[in-house]
Amino acid sequence: MVHPVVELHGVSKAFGPVQALSDVSLRLLPGQVNCLAGENGAGKSTLIRVLTGALRRDSGSYEIDGRPVTAPTPASVRAAGVQAVYQELSLLPHLSVAENLFMGRLPARTGIIAKSRLQTRARKALDEVGLTDLSPQAIVERLPAATRQLVEIAKVLTADSVKVIVFDEPTTALTEAESERLLQHILRLRERGIAMLYVTHRLEEMFEIGDWVTVLRDGGLSEAGPISDYDENRLITAMVGREISSLYPETHRHAGTPALRVRGLRRFDRSPSIDLHVGAGEILGIGGLLGAGRSGLLLSIFGAAPIVAGRLEVGGKPVKPSGPRTMMNAGVGLLTEDRKVLGLLPELSIRENVTIASLRRGSRRGLLPGREQAEAADRLLDSLRLRAGSYDQPVSTLSGGNQQKVLLARWLLTKPKVLMFDEPTKGIDVGAKGELYTVIGDLAASGLGIIVVSSYLPELLGLADRILVLRDGAIAGELPGSATEEDVLHLASGSGGAELPAAEDESPDGAPSLSGEVPAPQRAIPPTPDDPGGGQRDA
Repeated sequence: MVHPVVELHGVSKAFGPVQALSDVSLRLLPGQVNCLAGENGAGKSTLIRVLTGALRRDSGSYEIDGRPVTAPTPASVRAAGVQAVYQELSLLPHLSVAENLFMGRLPARTGIIAKSRLQTRARKALDEVGLTDLSPQAIVERLPAATRQLVEIAKVLTADSVKVIVFDEPTTALTEAESERLLQHILRLRERGIAMLYVTHRLEEMFEIGDWVTVLRDGGLSEAGPISDYDENRLITAMVGREISSLYPETHRHAGTPALRVRGLRRFDRSPSIDLHVGAGEILGIGGLLGAGRSGLLLSIFGAAPIVAGRLEVGGKPVKPSGPRTMMNAGVGLLTEDRKVLGLLPELSIRENVTIASLRRGSRRGLLPGREQAEAADRLLDSLRLRAGSYDQPVSTLSGGNQQKVLLARWLLTKPKVLMFDEPTKGIDVGAKGELYTVIGDLAASGLGIIVVSSYLPELLGLADRILVLRDGAIAGELPGSATEEDVLHLASGSGGAELPAAEDESPDGAPSLSGEVPAPQRAIPPTPDDPGGGQRDA
């Protein structure tokens, strides 16, 4: 009989009147991948924090290697062999990759860091996760998100004792190819006898690497068992308590006159020229590999990133993308990929986050929302079925899916003609995804022009009426919504076709961008009455 490395039994945790966990049990066995499933708010994050010592449980037992853990702390749990790779990375951005990998354990001689030994050990750790081309001396903040994620995993694997690894949404920022490489690495860790708890909203990943599934719903244990006993429909039903017949809305839409037309847009001096349009009532998908320039294109259209050439028309009227305020006034809204940094103001209430983009129009002297404006915001939130105790509570208390609804309500309050979504369901559970897809379909049916950027190909193909595929900053081709994943990847990778010229993508200091996307800003610019979309500004 295989004994569990970690066992939680009857664990409960409450935050005031809110019961986050109720009588939850979990067993992690050597060489087994246990997939933790559930909607946002089901208790997954709370369970992980109890497991890693970040939270004290109210009741229940916790054992590691059969020994009771009475007062766990993050340090003591790590020392016992339980490591974690979180969705929110713990890397120190201004330090090198090597320094991050061995922070707190830097090899030293007479109090001086042994740099050659550090580089050698870092090189071995990076090679183990496939980052063979990454220099240990590279500064973390200059790396693409996908690379930072893999560095975080390499950091965990360098620990002196690794018996259990908790993976919390590790593929969120990765491309399909990088995700597959990570999943294969997890399978190799399983062969080494490491127990793993794997959390993801991508069901196909669970079925690819999972041995066991533990399903939480409303803070309690819904079901648990071998993943071979489940199919996608049964797993979704266990998570949400209801059947979801079809995630994606019907695509029998007819595009009207162009809601947005882009002609000859060039982001840099020698970058390719972009032409595109989206009709009223149409959903245009934009696909491509990481670094193809998808997010950068949306930021340029929205006026949050500069362009060197190009003409834009919104509703048939020419508009100069001189800034987010100009584009918003013209009827364009952007829901950014990183809603926490570039979208939401976490300390403000839900209602304040919704009304902030409309303060000039609906308030006295542009300071506070007027009564009619606040009531309109509340009606929008009601129609989106936002789950919250009060619209006066901080937006930071909401789940990822509900935070996305808050951003959507913000833009709907501005009465847009075009809405652009960048990775709309990143970090959102399957139940909330279905609700958001329905909302996006309804918005298109009401006559809005919708643009969706997504790295998740089933989502892109399920939503879009047409798909533009970017490669190296240029449009590699256009596909109908009935295309296959293979069709998209064929254009995105350039296999079997002529290579397109590479985009001249530069970071603010003039160095080439490592990701091909608009580089991360030095500081986040939250939405304000003058800059409601957030974004980056030149230093």
